[in-house]
Amino acid sequence: MPYQVKIDVSPIYEMLNSFLVYVTKKWIQHLDVGPEWILEVEGKLSSNVRAALAPAATWPFDDFDVLFAWAAYRNCDSENQDFLNMLSDMSAEQLFAQISPLLPSITMEESTRIRDSYVPLLRLWDEHYCKNISEDYRTWLEEDAEEKQILLDKMGPELLIEYATAGVIVEPMPGLNEVILFPTIHNRPINMYCFYEGMMIMQYPIDAPEEDEDQPPTCLLRFTHALADPERLRLLRYVSGEPKSLAEMCEELDKDEDMVKDQVMALRIAGLLRTHLLGSNRKEKYSIRPDGVSELNMFLESYIRI
Repeated sequence: MPYQVKIDVSPIYEMLNSFLVYVTKKWIQHLDVGPEWILEVEGKLSSNVRAALAPAATWPFDDFDVLFAWAAYRNCDSENQDFLNMLSDMSAEQLFAQISPLLPSITMEESTRIRDSYVPLLRLWDEHYCKNISEDYRTWLEEDAEEKQILLDKMGPELLIEYATAGVIVEPMPGLNEVILFPTIHNRPINMYCFYEGMMIMQYPIDAPEEDEDQPPTCLLRFTHALADPERLRLLRYVSGEPKSLAEMCEELDKDEDMVKDQVMALRIAGLLRTHLLGSNRKEKYSIRPDGVSELNMFLESYIRI
């Protein structure tokens, strides 16, 4: 049975994503904001705020699965403080009842810990960082979500997800009933997805408008960076046939796993690889994305004005 796709847009997601990037530093070398953004933000936060946020760096990364689920199933307006007030006002039993059907292994103690630990820090983050984000961000996110909603009726769920994420393939699978898809800016160009019971939450990155037409567009720089390494080109040729898992790549190409992961990441964020999600066990395979090659030609010709 095919799954349904819901397009959601809210500054709550951007609050959670920017907080995730700041406190975990996860994928920071591959994100457009880069390590420089971390230094820029730290330069604007007071020492007291930095000290208050610091402990979150050691908390379980899976905590964000819970936070994103609460955001997706919020019963309040789409403003950050409304969302945080909702979590604060809910009893431990209500919090647990809302999340346990999606994450059957979670306990009430864990649910309560996540609420009590993160809400005060997210209030600080909203006050000292999110409120200073340009209103343009919200406009770009809302406009993109509106476009994707229109395309959903024309393309259908699978094709829309592949298009929005530049290569993530989510085929119908037993038990998957809904995919909640939302746009984000801070995590660009990486896609992140959370698996739940019967449902997935997927974020897809959108690019901010380019300010200087004389500078190469960011998407073109991702392509050229990914293709500048002969080993990445070799890997791209290797997956031009059937999809391959990370383990298959390491074994058949006789490469170290960390090296292959880095190469796959560079090709993936450039939009040159497809990611095939193989059920809720989070296993993945990769294949070449033909549309990525076409987009490379398009962006290159557009920039150099052929």
